[in-house]
Amino acid sequence: MKKQKKHVGSSLDGFLKEEGILEETRAIAIKEALAWQVQQAMEKDNITKVEMARRMNTSRAALDRLLDPGNSAVTLQTLTRAANAIGRGLRIELV
Repeated sequence: MKKQKKHVGSSLDGFLKEEGILEETRAIAIKEALAWQVQQAMEKDNITKVEMARRMNTSRAALDRLLDPGNSAVTLQTLTRAANAIGRGLRIELV
């Protein structure tokens, strides 16, 4: 029977908190996940960027900012329009 190694050191969240970048890192991770989900839905439904921008009533440049995982400055309004354009809803929770 193998012995399980006991965890040594801090958690990733603990480390990021110590470095003062926990909240920023979480925001980036959430934005990357949302951008990935939108991109996957677009591919699944064969929605082009031009069509997606039309459905969102926005420009291609704004859509590109939404899909850019490195750009975390996206409004809730834009996220809501993107969700609606792919037939989904947006749920945000405080935890």
